[in-house]
Amino acid sequence: MAGGVAFFQYGFIFTNLGLPDVRDDLAGRLLNFSRQARIQIPMNTRQFYIDGAWVNPLAGTELDVINPSNETVCATISLGGEADTQAAVEAARRAFDSWSESSKSQRLELMNRILEVYVSRSGEIAEAISQEMGAPVDMAASSQVGTGSYHIKAFIRALEAFEFERELRPNTPNDRILYQPIGVCGLITPWNWPMNQIALKVMPALASGCTMVLKPSELSPLSAMVFADILHEAGVPAGVFNLLNGDGAGVGTALSGHRDVAMISFTGSSRAGIAISKNAADGLKRVSLELGGKGANIVFADAAAEAVRDGVARCFNNTGQSCNAPTRMLVERSRYDEAVAQAKEQADNTAVDLAEKHGSHIGPLVSQMQYDKVQALIERGISDDGARLVAGGLGKPEGLETGYFVRPTVFADCNNDMAIMREEIFGPVLSMMPFDTEEEAIAIANDTDYGLTNYVQTGDAARANRLARRLRSGMVDMNGQARSSGAPFGGFKHSGNGREGGVWGLEEFLEVKAVGGWSSEIPEDSH
Repeated sequence: MAGGVAFFQYGFIFTNLGLPDVRDDLAGRLLNFSRQARIQIPMNTRQFYIDGAWVNPLAGTELDVINPSNETVCATISLGGEADTQAAVEAARRAFDSWSESSKSQRLELMNRILEVYVSRSGEIAEAISQEMGAPVDMAASSQVGTGSYHIKAFIRALEAFEFERELRPNTPNDRILYQPIGVCGLITPWNWPMNQIALKVMPALASGCTMVLKPSELSPLSAMVFADILHEAGVPAGVFNLLNGDGAGVGTALSGHRDVAMISFTGSSRAGIAISKNAADGLKRVSLELGGKGANIVFADAAAEAVRDGVARCFNNTGQSCNAPTRMLVERSRYDEAVAQAKEQADNTAVDLAEKHGSHIGPLVSQMQYDKVQALIERGISDDGARLVAGGLGKPEGLETGYFVRPTVFADCNNDMAIMREEIFGPVLSMMPFDTEEEAIAIANDTDYGLTNYVQTGDAARANRLARRLRSGMVDMNGQARSSGAPFGGFKHSGNGREGGVWGLEEFLEVKAVGGWSSEIPEDSH
């Protein structure tokens, strides 16, 4: 793809800090921001955005947001309670009757205003993300913020083409299929790609006529609060969008079990997705889940020379904190030794540094808990699994004793029984193993609880297409080829059951109604 950009890992991996053509002038604004003085988050971070205003908590408890680069407090938020959840849901319920009847043109006008304000305030979002979850400032300004504008534009295009009322068939003039908003939606987003996931949920909910309560991760709430302020500035009607900070056990549980919430859209761990599904079951809610992954990157002997290097870089992107990272590299045996040497070299050359510094380095993990988890799995790979450690390993990089930094790590000679090949590590850790035949590669790749994204590297186009059909995952990327805007994002098995992006993302938030006896002589309304 032109500019060295591949659509990857919740958005973009920027080999030269390039941006896709859909960026318009956002790239220039962002890169100018990344060289300016640091920006302060404008709102009171202890408040919630409910019914069109920033309000004080009714039952909140305080929580410090930790900058993972230096382990200092960068903000203090409130975690909402049951009364706050009730207030937010009630505001969304009151707003639903009006917003659900809004026209497509009204929604498009609003979404275009949101995009305009988003671009103008992109620097604030990037600063918030860099502070709260440790994305290096240039990566935050390009990749992290760029995914938000990318998806806003994509949903504008999807809505422009979407027909909410359509014929069943050309020969059935008195039948109509109506697509109508499902109701109040609870949106629960993760910390690793904040704007990507918020845009993938909020924008199609708005476009479909739903109202909503957003609960961002308590680890990365600041960018979500800037986003709420952007929606307020753009003129989103009161109650249509509400933001409530909280943790999973509190606000997350209250939302997923609330009788007036018609749908939960959740992105996070498979464990949490199962818990949400169980809690929502009594209310027969629709539950859309985008969960974990353990992607296989299958490298055949005839793959491009840069396939291994690019695969390692993609694994380490965002410090490995992406559910669709290609963390299992399967290499055809005749190329395996060379691939291990290339992976070691790439890992050794991967710079790690503070998020506030400019450059193409990776930053820290998001929290002490995440750091401890990754260290434990690296230790397990060395001691229990018996894999061969060829790069990185335990401990922090030299000179980065403060902060949740890890060493880019590569294991070789793995097998699919090892924990490092089966568990989602969510850190810059790559596990490699050889294979002999195409059938064996497919069997290894599919031998996992997950099924989000798999990757194929080969010069044989027919083989690539065969693997794309047989790999059990919601997405397959081949030879670094980008998936186009509007393609559905989601997985099989423990990777979830929903789809985000494009027309599929809109349909997640819509009910389908079949009507008989429709009068085709009445002019269609503005939907």
